[in-house]
Amino acid sequence: MFAIVSHLKVVFMLPFLGFIGGQELIVIGIVLIFIILLPLLALISVLSNNFNGNDKLIWVLLILFLPFLGALLYFIIGKGKRIK
Repeated sequence: MFAIVSHLKVVFMLPFLGFIGGQELIVIGIVLIFIILLPLLALISVLSNNFNGNDKLIWVLLILFLPFLGALLYFIIGKGKRIK
């Protein structure tokens, strides 16, 4: 990776992304953090709550094997099935 300085603007050359600037890097960073953080928060929530039967195991496996989709499904469907 190297940087090209042109008119005081830094543009990075990444082999798989081409030329991208600072704004694009910020957006990519936010998206990557969201994709990593959402499954992590879902796992913490599942492991710290009680569920009926094998529901906890099913949610953990779903989040581990399908991280983003599993986390979304947990927050949409699974949070309401916790034992309070």
